[in-house]
Amino acid sequence: MMRIKKNDTVMIRTGKDKGKTGAIIDILPDKDKVKVRGVAVITKHVKARRQGQASGIKKEESFINISNVMPLCSSCSKPCRVHIKLLEDGKKARVCSQCQELL
Repeated sequence: MMRIKKNDTVMIRTGKDKGKTGAIIDILPDKDKVKVRGVAVITKHVKARRQGQASGIKKEESFINISNVMPLCSSCSKPCRVHIKLLEDGKKARVCSQCQELL
């Protein structure tokens, strides 16, 4: 079970965007990379490939290392480490290490 999933709210721990928060857009688990909304925005120059297609300069998020983000707990509103807890029905759940609430 991964500690971070799509649509989780995370805080950036290091780099030029340190302290920013955003939602996870995309995850590459085999490369340990994540894409966070509004973080690590790069500029791409796009050329029109077909007639009628728009060309120009577009801004989009790039992938950053998963070790640079930390999930935000919904109950205590702080970045937290994640523990895996086995529930009564046998399923695994992600739990905040500080307040023991489910993420």
